[in-house]
Amino acid sequence: MIKVIFKNMERSELAQRAVTERLVSVISKFPDLPPSGISVTLEMLNSPVQAGPDLFSIKIHVHSGRYRGIRLQKSSPNLYVALADAVDHMLEVLNRFGDRVRVKERNRARALNMQASAAEESSEAYDDIPDDYEFEYDSVHERV
Repeated sequence: MIKVIFKNMERSELAQRAVTERLVSVISKFPDLPPSGISVTLEMLNSPVQAGPDLFSIKIHVHSGRYRGIRLQKSSPNLYVALADAVDHMLEVLNRFGDRVRVKERNRARALNMQASAAEESSEAYDDIPDDYEFEYDSVHERV
């Protein structure tokens, strides 16, 4: 279940349903993203000192799972526009996060392949030495 938090505004069933519907569409594209580990904060920002239009802010935080630690925030004069921006941005961030993991795994595999090939080359260098070769030692290193 997605946790929806209302800050500086009244709880709205319509807004909560809109958040849940939009995020479920994103979660369905990422099976590793657990819906129980996501919290969304809907906040109305306005200044009590200075008159002006209200600004709505949406913060999305992934608490658990493979994508743990992802946080993003979007603001707009309209709550639903801020929600749409936040969901679009979340989709981009999740895709980028998956690409970063894939690139790290690919680089790790390349490094292991390079180490294996270097080990093979060094073992091949010793294969050139004949079995009956006598090593010469100086007086400091006597043969045992």
